[in-house]
Amino acid sequence: MKIVLPGGTGHLGGLLASFFRERGHQVVVLGRAGGAGVVRWDGKTIGSWAAELEGADAVVNLAGRSVNCRYSAANLREMMDSRVDSTRVVGEAIARAAHPPRVWLQSSTATIYAHRFDAPNTEETGIIGGAEPDVPAYWARSVAIAKAWEETLFAATTPRTRRVALRTAIVLCPGRGGPFSILIGMTRAGLGGTLAGGRQYVSWIHALDFARAVTWLIEHDTL
Repeated sequence: MKIVLPGGTGHLGGLLASFFRERGHQVVVLGRAGGAGVVRWDGKTIGSWAAELEGADAVVNLAGRSVNCRYSAANLREMMDSRVDSTRVVGEAIARAAHPPRVWLQSSTATIYAHRFDAPNTEETGIIGGAEPDVPAYWARSVAIAKAWEETLFAATTPRTRRVALRTAIVLCPGRGGPFSILIGMTRAGLGGTLAGGRQYVSWIHALDFARAVTWLIEHDTL
């Protein structure tokens, strides 16, 4: 297959690029900086990069400003804009393609679900968050970003391209920029151990299972 990875220079992009290349697939990475093996794009306007979508089997859009930061007004704006703009422009490029990809997998987030202790949130029974009693304002902002992200995906006009929102959370794999490198840094600073009462759930998926799930979604056209 030919697989295009917008925003593929980060933690998850490196994981998927290696996984697919090891299995003989052609991988095209789109990144803001460009460089060796990376096609340059700005994540918000159509450019020469759009030609890479012609005849591709799949697009997996991973673009979005890191959430590993202070939730200031400026950073929250960047989180929203980087996700909505990149999703919108990928949709525009697919719509213009003479031979569009057959599937578009778009990053989303399990943060869209409510914080709860009574049951896990699933696709069938999960509660969308943002309106929980006494929810902190930044939680609600995170849910609003997730909703706008998915709404932009499904508002795109791509009748020949199947669309899937990937509501994933923490993907556990080693390497710089991954969750282990962040947790190790906290632990070395003396901040390891039980946090916030220790009762909260953490949604996670093993790196290999994440890559296999992406492959499965690409292959199953009914989803």
